[in-house]
Amino acid sequence: MLDKKQTQPVSKDSSPASVNARPSTFDAAIIGAGIVGAACAAALAREGFSVGVIDSNGPASGATAAAMGHIVAMDDSEAQFALTSYSQRLWNEFADRMPIESEFENCGTIWVAADDEELEEAIRKREFYASRQVSAEVLDEHSLRDAEPNLRPGLAGGLLVRGDSVVYQPIATRFLLGLAEASGARRIFGKRAVGITENGVRLDDSTMISAGKVIVAAGCDSNELVGGLGIRRKKGHLVITDRYPNFVRHQLVELGYLKSAHAGGSESVAFNIQPRITGQVLVGSSRQYDIDDAAVDFGIVRQMMSRAWSYMPELANLSALRIWTGFRPATDDNLPMIGRHPVRGNVFLATGHEGLGITTSLGTAELLTDEILGRESAIDRSPYSPVRAIK
Repeated sequence: MLDKKQTQPVSKDSSPASVNARPSTFDAAIIGAGIVGAACAAALAREGFSVGVIDSNGPASGATAAAMGHIVAMDDSEAQFALTSYSQRLWNEFADRMPIESEFENCGTIWVAADDEELEEAIRKREFYASRQVSAEVLDEHSLRDAEPNLRPGLAGGLLVRGDSVVYQPIATRFLLGLAEASGARRIFGKRAVGITENGVRLDDSTMISAGKVIVAAGCDSNELVGGLGIRRKKGHLVITDRYPNFVRHQLVELGYLKSAHAGGSESVAFNIQPRITGQVLVGSSRQYDIDDAAVDFGIVRQMMSRAWSYMPELANLSALRIWTGFRPATDDNLPMIGRHPVRGNVFLATGHEGLGITTSLGTAELLTDEILGRESAIDRSPYSPVRAIK
C-alpha cells in the first residue's frame, strides 16, 4: 500500500502549460493521468521506479472527471467483490492523509428496494456481504424512510452498507500525482501518446519517451494504443445541484442498477444519487453504448431525472447548476484489465474499469506493482489478467 510517510501535497500546476518536453528516459511510462494512472504512478515511484506520466490534457481530465466518486464494495461477481473490497480497505487507510478538499466521507450506501422482489435481492446481498465480513443491514419501509426522509413513501425497504464512502476524485488524483512527484516522478502533459514501441512511447510531436515498461491507463483511448482490447465506450450523464444540506444522507442506488448498468440495449438509466460535503446533490446515472459525441443528450437527461424523481419527488424542486458527460471504458465481462500484455512484453494494462475506476484505483495500482515486481498480491490477480480478453 502507499507509504504513509509520503505526505507531499500535490502540485497545483495541472494545466497543459506544465509540459516537460525534454527527451526523457524512465523505468516506467504511464499513459493516462486519471485516478488509475495517478495511483499507479504513486505506487511505482514509492518502490523506486523512475516514472513519467503522459497525458494530453492533464490530470483527472477523462473518465475520472466524469465520475461520481463512489467507493463501494460490489457483489456482481466474486472477482469484482475481491477487487472492490480490497481497494476500499486501501482507501480507508489512505483517507486520513488526503487534504480536506478531497471531501472523503464515509456516508454509506443504501441499495433501495422498490418492491418485495427487490427486497429479496437486498436480503441476498446482505447474506453475501455477511459471509465476507462486510457489515450490511436490511431496512424495512419505515427504517428506510427514517434514514432518508425525502424518498417517496411505499418503497419496500433497502440494504444499508455503512462502510461505503465518497471522494472528490479530481483532488484525490492530484494528490496521488503529488506523492509520485515527491518520489521523483515527472509529468509530461500537453502531449498525446500516439504509439508504443519496444523502447517506449512516441508522442504526437514525434518526441520519444524511453521506458523499459509502458503502463496503459488511458481509459477508452487504450484501444487506440493497444489493439485487440475490445473496450467499449459507455457514455454517461451527471447532474449536480445547488447546496441543499441534509437533503440526502447516503449514497442511494436502486437495486435494479446492475441490471441497468449491464443491459445489452443501446441505452439505460437508473436512480443513483450522492450527497456531497458541500451540501450539493449529485444525480445519475445513464449509459449509452458506443457514442463518441460528448454533447449533453437532453432526452437521456430527462429520462434520468424522471427516474430519480420517481424515487425522490422533492428532488424536482432543487436547482441544477451543471450537467456534464463522460465516457466509461467497459469490458465484456465487467472486469478491468490489470497486468502484462500477453504478447507485448513491455506493455502493462490498467484499464477497462467502467464505472468502478475510482473505487478500484488503489487496488489496481497495488496489483500492477506486485506483478511488475514479481511478488504475491493480497488478492488473486488472475481474474483481471489481460490474457482472458486479448485475442
